[in-house]
Amino acid sequence: MASAILSYLPQTEGLLPKWLFLVAVISIGNSVQSYTTLYYTSRIYNPTSSDPPLKTPAHVTALSSRTFGTWTVLTALVRLYAAYNITHPAFYQLGMWTFGVAFAHFVSEWLVFGTTRLGKPLAGPLVVSTTSLAWMALQWGNYVKG
Repeated sequence: MASAILSYLPQTEGLLPKWLFLVAVISIGNSVQSYTTLYYTSRIYNPTSSDPPLKTPAHVTALSSRTFGTWTVLTALVRLYAAYNITHPAFYQLGMWTFGVAFAHFVSEWLVFGTTRLGKPLAGPLVVSTTSLAWMALQWGNYVKG
């Protein structure tokens, strides 16, 4: 049973493809919750109240949450393709771009637009995006062929 499940994971050596797969699966889950509740999205985009957010968050609407969920599932699909095609430069670069864009988005929402604040809810996206982007930049030569 376990070997059957493991056969679906990216088969390329190393942890990076498995990490990309894991982050993609978590992102798909995040997308689902963005369509079903405002709670988690409003934890990130919550500049003025404490965590957990108010019942009626100021910066998160059903539409903005679904838009965030759509954006997140799109990045998850790109990361899945990168995980399974990690030796191809275009897929690798697109995977890197998803983390770069995510980092730029969250930092700009924090420092430019003021719709989020530094804290536990923002820490996850910042840590995942910076760690993944740096890891991919450092491992380029170990995976990309040609």
